[in-house]
Amino acid sequence: MQAIVLAGGLGTRLKSVVQDLPKPMAPINGKPFLAFVLEYLKKQGITEVILSVSYKYELIQEYFKDEFDGMKIYYNIEKELLGTGGAIKDTLKFIQNQVYVLNGDTIFDIDLKKLVLNDSKICIALKQMQNFDRYGTVSVNDQGIVISFEEKVFKKQGLINGGIYLLKKDLFDEFDLERKFSFEEFLQANCSALKIQTQIFDDYFIDIGIPQDYSKFYSYSML
Repeated sequence: MQAIVLAGGLGTRLKSVVQDLPKPMAPINGKPFLAFVLEYLKKQGITEVILSVSYKYELIQEYFKDEFDGMKIYYNIEKELLGTGGAIKDTLKFIQNQVYVLNGDTIFDIDLKKLVLNDSKICIALKQMQNFDRYGTVSVNDQGIVISFEEKVFKKQGLINGGIYLLKKDLFDEFDLERKFSFEEFLQANCSALKIQTQIFDDYFIDIGIPQDYSKFYSYSML
């Protein structure tokens, strides 16, 4: 099984605590956050990982090289930032048929095998959340198909996009897209046509994109 990890983030909001490093290389108890993501993928049975990298990618290559705990590692290097959608689309050249896609600054400890594709080319892992305003919400119908994506506002409870996808290699083939684009905006704009499937999980979730959550995971990793 193959997985793409988006690891090209600049980590602008983390500059106060992590300087001069790509965001996925933020140190946690002596090792980069990305190592925790790769350990998770290994437990899930992934055999090949393609790291989509950009900012200071040499630091990532130097650390992980071409193998991690038996998993083969490849690199897709963005010479210019393509956005999350552009990065995924460009990296699909490494993919045989279908692939899991994850963010290099997030851990969502789900069972990947529960993501399935039936009549759709994409399935999203959703997380049930309470009392939050940092994330937009996702509305689904009774069959678990996405109806809409909503902007960030305070919610007492709701479903958020957990940032893990199972998608087919030809997901973008029927769309006329710019080289640079946001994956989230692509999903929102083409929600109806894509018939996006979902699975809802309540497993551990952390996104280290802001200093508070980076500190939270640092403490969690010490347990």
